[in-house]
Amino acid sequence: MTDAKAFDDVIAAIAFNADGLVPAIAQAEGTGEVLMMAWMNRDAVLETLETGRVCYWSRSRGGLWRKGETSGQVQRLKDFRIDCDGDTLLLIVEQDGVACHTGRRSCFFRSVRGETLETNQEVQTDPSVLYGHSHKH
Repeated sequence: MTDAKAFDDVIAAIAFNADGLVPAIAQAEGTGEVLMMAWMNRDAVLETLETGRVCYWSRSRGGLWRKGETSGQVQRLKDFRIDCDGDTLLLIVEQDGVACHTGRRSCFFRSVRGETLETNQEVQTDPSVLYGHSHKH
């Protein structure tokens, strides 16, 4: 692993919230499709930069969440961007399979149409195949 001091400037540029977290948006390389949003803490940022494999912070599990660890739907980092205020990250990723725990390509699979909510993506992979019977991301 790389010496954490190598990324001091990166960590200093990120405005983590009071819980030590920053939102991270995953966008598909090439297509620009927004796949998901999750949280990262300092350790998740460092692991992602050091390994090139995207790691988030799971609030529900209270620990590091290495994307694809359970499902095999890995995200490989292609570019790591920090917005102008330092309070949001944009991760350009190469996504294996689906990004959403519902088995859809993107977590943003619902659209408001008039006064109704419509599903704009169908399930590509049955979540029970990805995670077994129960799953918490």
